[in-house]
Amino acid sequence: MDFTLTSEQEMLKNSARKFLNNNFTSDYVRKMWENSQGYEPEMWAQIAELGWMGLTIPEEYGGLGLTFRDLGLILHEMGRVVMPGPFFSTVVLATELIKTAGSEEQKANYLERIASGKLIATVALYEEGVEWGAEGIKLTSTRKGDNYSLLGKKLFVPDAYSADLIIVAVRTENQVEAGEGISLFLVDPQTEGVEIELLPTMDQGRKLCAVSFLNAIFSSTEVLGEVGKGWSAIETMLIRANIGLSLEMLGGGEKVLEIATEYAKIRIQFGQPIGSYQAIKHKCAEMLLQVESSRSIAEYAAWTVDGNPQEVSKAASIAKTYVGNMYRKAAAATLQILGGIGFSWEHDIHLYYKRALASEAMFGDTVFHLELLASRWERKL
Repeated sequence: MDFTLTSEQEMLKNSARKFLNNNFTSDYVRKMWENSQGYEPEMWAQIAELGWMGLTIPEEYGGLGLTFRDLGLILHEMGRVVMPGPFFSTVVLATELIKTAGSEEQKANYLERIASGKLIATVALYEEGVEWGAEGIKLTSTRKGDNYSLLGKKLFVPDAYSADLIIVAVRTENQVEAGEGISLFLVDPQTEGVEIELLPTMDQGRKLCAVSFLNAIFSSTEVLGEVGKGWSAIETMLIRANIGLSLEMLGGGEKVLEIATEYAKIRIQFGQPIGSYQAIKHKCAEMLLQVESSRSIAEYAAWTVDGNPQEVSKAASIAKTYVGNMYRKAAAATLQILGGIGFSWEHDIHLYYKRALASEAMFGDTVFHLELLASRWERKL
């Protein structure tokens, strides 16, 4: 299969790399780690002007109407600079969920605002225990006429602290079969009874939050799509989120390989660069093999979103498992090659290693996706 980029895609990729390298330096990334919002409005406005917010949003809703693979080119470059901020939660999570589940009125309202950079959004799924499937959604609702009262807590909600809109998965009916009875509520964070707490996490480039609902009241008109029919849209969103995250991790793995090889060329030990020693050569060669094989797997998964939807679910789990494993191992190997300097906070490898560990666990860890692949294989036997 030929994954050669078109001239337009090459321009998109090159312009993204130039913009991100110029603006998201390691000093800026570290500054955003200390910023509770995780981003600056001025930088967000610049990204919106580039059209990145609306890359996959249809033109009728103010977007560019490009493919998921086009968005993947941007995510790949963002992974190279461990970009902080609410881009992923807004453009991948919330946008894909609204596109899949929303009514025409809801799409017109929210997608146009996202595409213009006027709306930051996120999705709240997980709760205590962090069960990756539909059974993990236990936030309860009590119906009172046309209103719903929500009671419970969501954990590890990305960028909720800076979001204008939180799409919350809620159990509105007793479960009959897996995935039934789950609704998606469009929540304004300023609503009475909604409390948001910033969580201390390993990767402070992504601000994870706890969102508590203390009998907060919402109208049935604030449900995204149909009541009780939200899980299928969540599954679609999660598949695309795992593919997007795989492309981001690919960019990170590519960058740590560059860090390792550049250091191996200039670090002199016993009169010669450490890159001349077989042990270092082997580590770098293995990293290169894993990065390049990850590239094929991640790019194929991105292509299946629009090119082969029948394979997209399997491709997403394979990519998340393989690329996540590669990124973690490559970052750890780079730490070993760097030696003592790699363990100093001043070196950027910390940013990549922490992002690698956090990303591998997001939206289902390796064990979950391997079990998911195995269960699909068993059903075919």
